[in-house]
Amino acid sequence: MLAEYADERTTDLLLTGPVLWTDRGDGLQRRGDWPVLDEASVRELAVRLVARGGRHLDDGSPCVDVRLADGIRVHAVLPPVSATGTLVSVRLPARRRWRLGDLTAAGSLDDGTATVLLEAVRRRENILLTGGAGTGKTTLLAAILAEVPAGERIVTIEDVAELRIDHPHVVALEARQANSEGAGALGLERLVRESLRMRPDRIVLGECRGAEVRELLAALNTGHDGGAGTLHASQLADVPARLEALGALAGMSPHALARQAVSGIDLVVHLDREGGRRRVAALGRFELSADALLTVRPGVPE
Repeated sequence: MLAEYADERTTDLLLTGPVLWTDRGDGLQRRGDWPVLDEASVRELAVRLVARGGRHLDDGSPCVDVRLADGIRVHAVLPPVSATGTLVSVRLPARRRWRLGDLTAAGSLDDGTATVLLEAVRRRENILLTGGAGTGKTTLLAAILAEVPAGERIVTIEDVAELRIDHPHVVALEARQANSEGAGALGLERLVRESLRMRPDRIVLGECRGAEVRELLAALNTGHDGGAGTLHASQLADVPARLEALGALAGMSPHALARQAVSGIDLVVHLDREGGRRRVAALGRFELSADALLTVRPGVPE
């Protein structure tokens, strides 16, 4: 039912109770042609979508994230957790597999930035992509990984598998929620450890959002070069504080986190949205500072 309201430019479909919003790259717009549905019908739609991904949405599990066919991600929330009725958020993957040249032509990055990224791949540098929601981190990450030599093995680890990489040897690991009895969960932290046993040439964490940052930094500091990951942050200057917060969840002191980040991450790429257009806003690298354990120095790393 929702699919007919999306075209090749649509990245998100957001159902807030009876109201449907879409994002086609120019910000959210309300769809006036969406039929008027009562709360029971919206809930039924959400339950059906989640069930298609093999998970269940009910009063016992009122918040669910699931992947459907072709990399479509669905997140649903039921009342009373949602105070505004049933919420359904659908993230649609790009219908094309973007390369760095495509993103340069589209204005998401300039030739100089593209050259820096290509050189980073060639030199097997570890890259952290940062930015807010919907800034194009996953798309750019996939484009960067498409430049990895064909003879290398890429292992991706995601909460919900979204990366679509134009590369012949990609192994995708996806986290698993607990079943109705509360057992069987497999989180990102465990999957990062499992990936180390899979003879990876490049380890990629789709998004750092918790204690798994400890395993990722440990891997990037023990010979697993050429890795990458993404992190939510509003601006480049906020990245150190965001990393320190995640490190605290993993029991890492700010000092330990800073030393691991400086030695394990070679390039920080920050994205934002300007006038609805997704773009690379800044490049930088981590460094230790006397008055702050971890900072990001803007500019192209040497």
